[in-house]
Amino acid sequence: MFSFGVEHEVAFLNHQGKFADFHNTKFADFNQIIDKLPVYPDDYPQLRVGDAGIKKKRWYIEGFERFSDSEEVIDCVAKGIEIRTTIHSTIQGAIDELTTSFGLLSDVAASFGFSPVLASFNPYTCVFKPQPPLNDFEIKQLQAYPDEQTAHIYMVSYGPDLNISLANLSTEKLIDIGKKLTYYSPYIIPFSYSSPFYNGGLWEGLSVRTFIRTGKRSATLVFVKTAAELIQSVPSLTKIARIPSEVGRIEFKACDSCDNFAIYAGLLALLKGLILDETLSGRAIIPDASLHQISAKSGFENTDIFANTTKILQAAEIALLDDPDIQFLTPLKGILLEQKTKSHDLIKLFQNLGSIEATLQQTYNG
Repeated sequence: MFSFGVEHEVAFLNHQGKFADFHNTKFADFNQIIDKLPVYPDDYPQLRVGDAGIKKKRWYIEGFERFSDSEEVIDCVAKGIEIRTTIHSTIQGAIDELTTSFGLLSDVAASFGFSPVLASFNPYTCVFKPQPPLNDFEIKQLQAYPDEQTAHIYMVSYGPDLNISLANLSTEKLIDIGKKLTYYSPYIIPFSYSSPFYNGGLWEGLSVRTFIRTGKRSATLVFVKTAAELIQSVPSLTKIARIPSEVGRIEFKACDSCDNFAIYAGLLALLKGLILDETLSGRAIIPDASLHQISAKSGFENTDIFANTTKILQAAEIALLDDPDIQFLTPLKGILLEQKTKSHDLIKLFQNLGSIEATLQQTYNG
């Protein structure tokens, strides 16, 4: 029995047509949007609210929480808005809910002058530097959690968590799946590439997000029940579940954002197929940074990436042979056949339009 969910980060242009980030957008600017969106009481307790109370709905502000010199949250530096789905027994159910939630977000955001755009890396700002500088309490907090020390990366990058779980797996099997998805990550992620912009212009590849974050942030995160089950690694492969519904969840975190949610459906089906597959032997506790960077630069135009993606897609197809979810692989097969990603489309648009903002306005069926 599989379960599925998606967490999808949304970036925006503001009413002036400028990219909305922590330079020009406050928490309150995005919070007025969140305030107008509905609450679904039946979502809980499967959705985590968190200590700061920011994550009260299916939509919440993604950002960097600032603390006083105690545990009191005094601000949240806003990056964008994240949509999270509830847990679904089908891929289609998760994608349908994401589509509905995105439509609601778009409508409400428009009333405040914000329009959603596809971005997987901030096209203008390369690094986030907290202002004012971190205080002693904040520094201690970050030092306690190695993955949290990469705020300078996650505050300028946008991407989904593709969540999948299979009932009644042992911790050993769960972690083995996490190692498998981490190993094959460089061959999974090119289907999603959508970050060809960097520092106000074109980057020399397809996914600057992948190039910068790999090796510093997790490709896969497995949620376990107790501290005794953790594997020590940087970046982390395992994490203690914060609420009961997280136990056994496998989060695949390495993809760029997609404005065509059918690609998310395809990626979830691919992950499902790879979990069911028993032929692929590759395993890794931490992502191979150099291989991810090769993938980020060239995608399927690299012969090794193309060959291995073909191999894992075929393995997933075989594993899903009698499963109706095999249909979701069709868009991925088309991308692989053409060796073209969303980044290729964005690069071509930019070359024609000469403007990053004008290019981004063409995303999400703009």
